[in-house]
Amino acid sequence: MSALSQKHLIAIKDLQKSDIELIFQTADTFKEVLQRPIKKVPSLRDITIANLFFEDSTRTRISFELAEKRLSADTINFSASGSSVKKGETLLDTVNNILAMKVDMIVMRHSSSGAQSFLSNHIKANIINAGDGTHEHPTQGLLDGYSVREKFGSLKGLNYLIIGDIKHSRVAGSDIPLMTKMGAKVKVCGPPTLIPKYIEEMGATYEPNLKKALEWCDVANVLRIQLERMDIKFIPSLREYSIFYGVNKDLLDSIKKDITIMHPGPINRGVELNSDVADSKQSIILQQVENGVAIRMAALYLLADRG
Repeated sequence: MSALSQKHLIAIKDLQKSDIELIFQTADTFKEVLQRPIKKVPSLRDITIANLFFEDSTRTRISFELAEKRLSADTINFSASGSSVKKGETLLDTVNNILAMKVDMIVMRHSSSGAQSFLSNHIKANIINAGDGTHEHPTQGLLDGYSVREKFGSLKGLNYLIIGDIKHSRVAGSDIPLMTKMGAKVKVCGPPTLIPKYIEEMGATYEPNLKKALEWCDVANVLRIQLERMDIKFIPSLREYSIFYGVNKDLLDSIKKDITIMHPGPINRGVELNSDVADSKQSIILQQVENGVAIRMAALYLLADRG
């Protein structure tokens, strides 16, 4: 198999296990390219990609832009602020106007869950979901899985823990199906108000006690509290959250094994994760950032079907 089964990358749940393996294998090749003195290949030289960000982003946007430049694609960067969207233009009109300029692929982040799925039914260009509402963030799920695979050799049989605001997290929405498809076991931990009622249907189990959860896991992915997505108050205070669910060195030292620590960023240091953990040898947070470029190069290349 040298092509993805899907035309778009909108959700991990749409991918087959073979798709994920192909993306990982392709990312291996591109990661080798990124270690060279000249970190560029002509793979997408005649492809034009529009980065449409209707929500603020730093890491994801830069990572996609860098991946596109490393593949020699032509890029257009669009931000909703200062655009015709502010004048009342619809999403479909905005995208169709951009596509009229002969754009081949779209990378899009949007605050509404399902926006990319809606677009995929109305346009011909390939779409990569760079995050939609509280639904999914598939390239983050892929880079998380890839980073764990790099550390352990395989995801099969690993115990993978996600700590924090699961309810509002599109990272959890992508990590859970990816890890379970690849043979890992997934638990989530956090305040009951921040755990979806359908968590077991997603393929994960819930452990309310942080220390017990950490004693179970091989890898812990620590999420921040997403206050910007909350329309009501789900926790009494960030200080109280930190007391019960913050990961610090004393807590990790009390567990008699080494746990690999991950975080999708941005980190709220001193809330969900202390600096003595984020900057420790147990952390692979910077490796996640590095791997994000290779994974996004792989996704762009495979969707362009240049294999």
